[in-house]
Amino acid sequence: MNRSHADKLPPSASIRGRAPLNFRSGGGFTLLEILLSLAVIALLAGVLVSGSVHLMGDKPSTPEDVFWKAVQQARATALAGDRDVRLSFDAKEKNFVVDDGAAPQLLAVPATRDLTIDFLPAQTARSTVLIGGELVDSQAIPYVMFFADGTCSPFRTQFRNGGAARAVEIDPWTCARVLPKIEGSP
Repeated sequence: MNRSHADKLPPSASIRGRAPLNFRSGGGFTLLEILLSLAVIALLAGVLVSGSVHLMGDKPSTPEDVFWKAVQQARATALAGDRDVRLSFDAKEKNFVVDDGAAPQLLAVPATRDLTIDFLPAQTARSTVLIGGELVDSQAIPYVMFFADGTCSPFRTQFRNGGAARAVEIDPWTCARVLPKIEGSP
């Protein structure tokens, strides 16, 4: 058997005069380890804070988002209170008003210049006016009703922000957006 020189020495002779490699004399953490730990903690805290702000932020960002929130609120109030609820838009204060006859609830629309929101009848015979080169429906209704059975009056909502008008038709049975018809379908 041929043994190397290191194998012939006793174990204590091979490390004579040196401390074992896994032993630290100070017993604490190095500055680099502390800084890396703080950086990882700061990164995790940043991710958690930004994620929780996004999840907990219940503020709609557009007038249409506020409208859908108002529709949900009006329908839920009608169902829970077992009574009819009116939904209107206060153009002066830029608020949707959910009125159940007891305590009106206000849902503020984000500040936007030249914003106009109108409730329109759902009938096909439309009354339109040409404003600034855009065709705009002009026969507005003051409010729409949500009933205790979960339905609502048939209506459309027109959003105009200084330019083109965009109308959304609401299904009276589900109080949700009516999907546009595809050409060629019945």
